[in-house]
Amino acid sequence: MLASQFQDLGDSSTGLACANQRPRVRYQKAPLDPEAREFNASMYTALAAAKPKKVVALSSIGADALQPNLLNALGLMEDALKTLPMPVAFLRAAWFMENAAWDIASAREGNIQSYLQPLARPIPMIAPDDVGRTAAALLQEHWEERRVVELEGPQRVSPNALADAFAKVLARPVRAEGVPRERWESIFRAQGMKNPTPRIQMIDGFNAGWIDFPNRGANARKGCIGIDQAIATMIQRALT
Repeated sequence: MLASQFQDLGDSSTGLACANQRPRVRYQKAPLDPEAREFNASMYTALAAAKPKKVVALSSIGADALQPNLLNALGLMEDALKTLPMPVAFLRAAWFMENAAWDIASAREGNIQSYLQPLARPIPMIAPDDVGRTAAALLQEHWEERRVVELEGPQRVSPNALADAFAKVLARPVRAEGVPRERWESIFRAQGMKNPTPRIQMIDGFNAGWIDFPNRGANARKGCIGIDQAIATMIQRALT
């Protein structure tokens, strides 16, 4: 969450840090869990009391999806904050490119495991640096009441394109391999997820296309960081 010109919060840097916390979306819990509603209510109360001139709230692609999935939690956040008495912008960001950081180790071995399928199908992705720049730019804009801003990268990215980006940086062949859907639940539970269903539903949404921006992002703002640059930066950071 980003808010401009917080008042009555004491130290201004502390106020911005508090406002900059994105609601935590937990795989173990359903998006409609009472804890999520309590968190959203707390955010509303804090912002209403602070009375910033405007608010930019980091949301997500899929926040408006009607089908049950993990991202419903961001839809609940939007519902909770849309009645704030100041202008509110919901920045719906695409799939974060930095999710690929989990694939660095396997990419070094020549393959990445993908739940996004088909492997040649591109989806909207975005680099977090572009999210930050866009949020900062929004805080300098003027609008009234409520608005939704969609954000994705300069090009959509498929699992195959992600593998190619790793191959360019690592200077070795890297191949994307689809993980059979019947294995997802057991894999996620082995990773410690008590309730992987919302995550599985979310991935199904991306794969089936019902999680996407309207008109395939025709009206979305576009970031400037492509997947090649994002992967190169991730690998460089992993070495430091």
